[in-house]
Amino acid sequence: MTPGVALIIPVGPGDDSWRRLGTFLKQLPEGMEQVLVGCEASPQDWPPGFEHVRWIEADRGRAAQCNAGAEATQAEFLWWLHADSEPAGDACQALLAALRARPDALHWFRLRFSDGPRLGWLNAAGANWRSRRFGLPFGDQGLCLARASFRALGGFDRTLALGEDLALVMRAQRDGIALNEVAATISTSARRYARQGWLRTTLRHLWLTWRLARAERARWVAQA
Repeated sequence: MTPGVALIIPVGPGDDSWRRLGTFLKQLPEGMEQVLVGCEASPQDWPPGFEHVRWIEADRGRAAQCNAGAEATQAEFLWWLHADSEPAGDACQALLAALRARPDALHWFRLRFSDGPRLGWLNAAGANWRSRRFGLPFGDQGLCLARASFRALGGFDRTLALGEDLALVMRAQRDGIALNEVAATISTSARRYARQGWLRTTLRHLWLTWRLARAERARWVAQA
C-alpha cells in the first residue's frame, strides 16, 4: 500500500527558485498532493511540470506558510521542501519505503549543496553528522511527518522568525518521536554562503543553532 503524502513548498516573497522543480515534480506518483504556499498572488505563468500543483496564499513567514500548506491538504503524511532544494530522482520512492517501514517517525534526507563556495561540502557533511549524532535535522533536509503527529506537536511555531524547523524537531524528540534518515539526498542552494561569505555564514549558523536549541530547552523546563 502506498502511503498518502502531501508535498508542501513554502515560497518566500520574490523567490522564483521553485520554478526549477518541474523535472522532479513530473516524477511524483499520480495523486500526490502538491502545494506551493506563497505570501503573494499566484503567478500568471506556470512552467512545465506544475500541472498538478496548487498555489495558496498565507501570511508571510515560513512557519505560517508551512502550517497553511498542511491545513490545505488531506494526506496522511506531510512532506516539506524548501523552494531552492531539489530531491534526487530516487527520493520519493525512498521516502515512501521509509514511511511504510516507520510511519511514526520524523523523516529527514541527507543534505548536499548544489552550488556556492568550495567548502560547502563541509557544511553539508556537518549537517548530516549533526542530524545523525544529535537528531537535529533542519528544514532544508526535507522533513516529513505524519499529520496526526504534526497536529499533536502543535505545528510550526509562528512566533519564531528563525528556527521553526529546529523547534519542531526538538518538540518531536521530547514527545518520543523517533527520527529516521531516508536513504536519499536533497540538493539545496548555498547562495547564502556565496552572498554573505562562507566563514561568516557558517559561524552565524552555528551560533543561531546553539541559541535556538538553548531557548527551546528553556521552554521545556518552564512548561514542566
